Amino acid sequence: MKLKNVLIVVKDIEKSRKFYHDLFGLALIVDNDGNMVLTEGLALQDEKIWKDFLGRDIIPENNASELYFEERDLEGFVQKLDRLYPDVKYVNRLMTHSWGQKVVRFYDPDGNLIEVGTPM
Repeated sequence: MKLKNVLIVVKDIEKSRKFYHDLFGLALIVDNDGNMVLTEGLALQDEKIWKDFLGRDIIPENNASELYFEERDLEGFVQKLDRLYPDVKYVNRLMTHSWGQKVVRFYDPDGNLIEVGTPM
């Protein structure tokens, strides 16, 4: 058995597809009317479909999980993030952990937590 995808719930699937393409270069593999699979195994699902499936409310910014990316030029990435998405909500701006890794954490447009760090 293997893990195939990680799914996140989004309000505007096209806006989210663009966000993940603009910042991380993820490309569309499959578009199934409210469900998209992007490269690197990220799946987007329309909030309405997810709510109908679960029968529960979606809780943005629940901080129960995060998408983790690595980037060697983290300062350049943060500049791109600020230029393309100036209204992004940061959890923490660019910082350096005690073990030397630089990281930045922020939410995508739907409150899914993202961390981008330098490779370890």
